[in-house]
Amino acid sequence: MANIYITEQGAVLRKTGDRLIVEKDDETLLDVPCEKVDNVLIFGNVQFTTQAVHEMFDHGIEMAILTRTGRLVGQITAPTSKNVDLRVAQFDRYRNEDFRLDLARTVVQGKVKNALNMMRGFAFNHPERNFTEEIEGIRSLSEQITGTTAIDVLMGMEGTAARIYFGGFGKMILSDFRFEGRRKHPATDPVNALLSFTYTLMFNEILGLLDGIGFDPYVGFFHAIEYGRASLASDLLEEFRASADRLSLSLLNNRVFKEEDFYRNPKGEGVYLMREALKRYFAQYEKYLNREFTHPETKETSTLRKCFRLQAERLAKVLKENVPYTCFNLEV
Repeated sequence: MANIYITEQGAVLRKTGDRLIVEKDDETLLDVPCEKVDNVLIFGNVQFTTQAVHEMFDHGIEMAILTRTGRLVGQITAPTSKNVDLRVAQFDRYRNEDFRLDLARTVVQGKVKNALNMMRGFAFNHPERNFTEEIEGIRSLSEQITGTTAIDVLMGMEGTAARIYFGGFGKMILSDFRFEGRRKHPATDPVNALLSFTYTLMFNEILGLLDGIGFDPYVGFFHAIEYGRASLASDLLEEFRASADRLSLSLLNNRVFKEEDFYRNPKGEGVYLMREALKRYFAQYEKYLNREFTHPETKETSTLRKCFRLQAERLAKVLKENVPYTCFNLEV
């Protein structure tokens, strides 16, 4: 199963039989059976027919609509899952302040641990670069997380750990790209553009999974409820951010992209990938998410994409059966 990324401006997504067709100016750009598609992501000025949407609903295919520069606008999905018991359990757990705090601590601990593992792994492979200060700072914060007694304090600690981590992230870039710190909304340089775009795509996949399993994606435990924000998807993304960073770092250090693969928005701020560079990015993204490895806990063959689902299903079990939650562990 695969994702379809439609970036050709002016293209039209149609259906014939049980196949999805992408056309432009009477030319067929793509023709694929629905059974081979998980998600369709539309970027910018791309049209689609209601018949195509009906066919995607019939096959359980999610469709995400993004701006040309990659900002998620919204999703078109089939009717909400009938898993009402899960949503009831989710709402009950949300009202339990002790549960929320405990799960939030686990989420932040998982994120920080994965960031630390990634930095330690890079430091081991590149002894010529000194990460002692960053590693010690993140490690110290990690030890304090378990004793945190309020989510707002925990949020502050997570932010501090992120600042320390990204303070050292630039040292991990071996190519000519410069990185002076995390900048978003919008990204101000190519490195931040890659980081933000990867987060967006992973967030979209996680959001679709949560919705399909039967969660209410807008009721989170670490991230507060905020109008229009899928807080639960933001919660689950945290433990995968270091995995997203590793992909971005690999693309930079392997020189998959050059400065000319990015452009600055002429109508405002922000740096984004050029259209042809996007195609290369999607190929690398799919390869990364579908790379097989032995899961450290189950010992089964898995992929990062499968781990998204595994963690969502694990969270469902936590909410319904009151068992401890275990975050995804990034091994380097």
